[in-house]
Amino acid sequence: MALVSADSRIAELLTELHQLIKQTQEERSRSEHNLVNIQKTHERMQTENKISPYFRTKLRGLYTTAKADAEAECNILRKALDKIAEIKSLLEERRIAAKIAGLYNDSEPPRKTMRRGVLMTLLQQSAMTLPLWIGKPGDKPPPLCGAIPASGDYVAKPGDKVAARVKAVDGDEQWILAEVVSYSHATNKYEVDDIDEEGKDRGLTQSPPGDTPSAAGGSSRCPSGRPTLRQTQRPCFRRSSLCWPCIHRPPASTGP
Repeated sequence: MALVSADSRIAELLTELHQLIKQTQEERSRSEHNLVNIQKTHERMQTENKISPYFRTKLRGLYTTAKADAEAECNILRKALDKIAEIKSLLEERRIAAKIAGLYNDSEPPRKTMRRGVLMTLLQQSAMTLPLWIGKPGDKPPPLCGAIPASGDYVAKPGDKVAARVKAVDGDEQWILAEVVSYSHATNKYEVDDIDEEGKDRGLTQSPPGDTPSAAGGSSRCPSGRPTLRQTQRPCFRRSSLCWPCIHRPPASTGP
């Protein structure tokens, strides 16, 4: 029943998202005329080689209107991003519910170890579809946005992807990409599922897991030189540092 309810809500959200996309285009088309007027006014000012009180007053009004139009479009886009984030959350909840429902199905054993290339492709797709956080001027990014860490009392939820430190077969510790199954406040222990080998549960007691980002916030949230855990085509993470290419300059930020 929960799965049916989630499907129904996702369908509603997709309809609402489609309407917001149409509103965005309508708002952009409506404001286009004002932007053209601004450009033409500047061209006339250059021709006359002076800024008269008339042009000053006209431009002030045009720019005020353009600012209001841009804010209206931004508000619509933020609503659309909220819908996308809610859809992604519902899809994840549906996946977890389906997984739990199938845990006791003996006809579907855990899958074998995933090929490394397939895993890397899935990780890349997951990173590319992270919800985008775009705050208003003065807003601070939320925890788990880009490289912003989680709060000290944060407890990872079932289904969260984390970098988990576990003991290998030889007794050495290593960081693996895992999915949280449950957390016990009594024992301060996480039960996690190895992403690379589904069905291989690992108990985590040595340290809290490192949560993967829940939202993308631009390169300004991931400064160059910051220590990080790098997922390579191997069974575990490797310690590394962020380094932006292109003459050591980060790409343009998507956040304010």
